[in-house]
Amino acid sequence: MRKLRTLVVVHASLVPPESLEGHSDKEIEEWRTEYDVTTTLRNSGHEVRCVGVRDSLTELRSAIGDWQPDIVFNLLEEFDGIVTYDQHVVAFLELMRQPYTGCNPRGLLLARDKSLCKQLLAFHRIPTPQFSVFRRGARIHVPRRLRFPLFVKSTVEDASLGIAQASVVEDVAKLKERIEFVHAQVGSDALVEEYIEGRELYVGVMGNDRLTRLPVWEMVFGSMPESLAAIATRKVKWDKRYQAKYGIITRAAEDLPAPVLAHLDKLSRRIYRALGLSGYARMDFRATPDGHVYVLEANANPNLEAAEDFAESARAAGVPYAELLERLLQLGLSYRAEWRATYG
Repeated sequence: MRKLRTLVVVHASLVPPESLEGHSDKEIEEWRTEYDVTTTLRNSGHEVRCVGVRDSLTELRSAIGDWQPDIVFNLLEEFDGIVTYDQHVVAFLELMRQPYTGCNPRGLLLARDKSLCKQLLAFHRIPTPQFSVFRRGARIHVPRRLRFPLFVKSTVEDASLGIAQASVVEDVAKLKERIEFVHAQVGSDALVEEYIEGRELYVGVMGNDRLTRLPVWEMVFGSMPESLAAIATRKVKWDKRYQAKYGIITRAAEDLPAPVLAHLDKLSRRIYRALGLSGYARMDFRATPDGHVYVLEANANPNLEAAEDFAESARAAGVPYAELLERLLQLGLSYRAEWRATYG
């Protein structure tokens, strides 16, 4: 690929330094993804600038107007503290007729709103756990179709925010307590779905029209006590000491039956297209011991840290990290946004 003028867009608090020297491990963890991406792009010969965005698009607009980048590498996961507003930043890039990496605005909207996403998946007859949405300020009425145990989470937040062992509930009293927790502490509506016991599987997909499915990845819960639910809580996903204590790791899924693997491949592609995703995404599944597969959610623009699941699964497919970023750049340049259809 030719060398590109690349504007990396990140949250204002996550603009990475040029070197790791002098920074603590805790500091580095905060902006590790941003550092990995910007450093790798520079090492690949691209001209890279980084702009931080918090609650205004003024600096982003100025950077695009003054520097005229070939492409924006989008690493934003929110705008003004609101997760579902990242779609508007991408929509702004389209209004500016600016090529960008990652998912388009409509795909972000559908994937970020978990309740809407689940409704679309159900419409397309894609197997997902039975669910119900409990709105803030509304009376809590539990539909008869929901069977305990149930899993309670936010309808919009990601990165396991608000998810803990208490998220899996066995009775109505605990269910109401957890719904109220999500309403009050997370500040969103609550999505309640039937808890599926089984293997936690992640499937990465890249592409716009033609799709590439990456090797299936799995979260292995190690030696966690049987009294604890095997779920990706915030501690399980992000607390390195907790992971080391119980031997929690993610790795290539082993010994998956051929029918399950084929089903995961088919479902991942169907989900990607049903939600209108582009660029890259990761689908989260549960596979039961008897071979049934259920999609839990779709994650547009998943974490791109070099040591995280998406990059690791790409590496397992023979795609090194630098090449992965190159592919995402190319997908961004080739995405047929509406402005391209109008202006060529």
